[in-house]
Amino acid sequence: MLTLAAALILAIQPTAVPPQATQLPPPVPPVPAPVTPVVEADTRPFVALTTDLGTITVRIEDKRAPVTAANFLRYVDTKRMDGFQFYRSTRSWGPANQLIQAGNRGDARRNYPPIAHEPTTATGLTHCKGALSMARLSPGDATTDFFLLLSDIKGFDADAPGGDGVGFAVFGEVVAGADVAAAIFNAPISPTAGEGVMVGQILDPQVTIRTARRVPAPADAPKGCVVKAQ
Repeated sequence: MLTLAAALILAIQPTAVPPQATQLPPPVPPVPAPVTPVVEADTRPFVALTTDLGTITVRIEDKRAPVTAANFLRYVDTKRMDGFQFYRSTRSWGPANQLIQAGNRGDARRNYPPIAHEPTTATGLTHCKGALSMARLSPGDATTDFFLLLSDIKGFDADAPGGDGVGFAVFGEVVAGADVAAAIFNAPISPTAGEGVMVGQILDPQVTIRTARRVPAPADAPKGCVVKAQ
């Protein structure tokens, strides 16, 4: 029989607890949050050219062609482009080489200095249908005149086979108002105005750009084609 002292000792000793009962359950692993891809905001400027025949909206590639884009936007922001004219349509070149050309057809004192040439081999842009490109005689003499292409003219790219190795400088493209560009292309032509290759390409009457203003990005702006696929 247990003595009274032994019974008391047993009574105050803790009851053995199975080891597994003293351990906390393992923590529940955290559920990773869904990965949201980072979408870089498209900050390219848009400009609305309001003409006698309607409005053409262009997107400017200011990151890929910064010099040419800054020149164009300088004319826009100072309102010097107001009153420039679309004066040329290349219908006489056939369906494979369709463009319209605009620029300062008045006081040359409104022109800013010529800009450095940005070839398509440096910008990664190309002369696809809808391209906005700088007109020039020689690389580095461009001021106000620009083309809007109504067909692919890959011969204008700097690396075009048989080209001059420098081409023309693409710096944007049409995102709305292609029908207006087509109306300008199909507008009446003077049979005698112009010189050299320009004979038979001068619009009569010419189509005035009434205003050129920056505008918000259209909600349905297309991806476009001027940026060459990698």
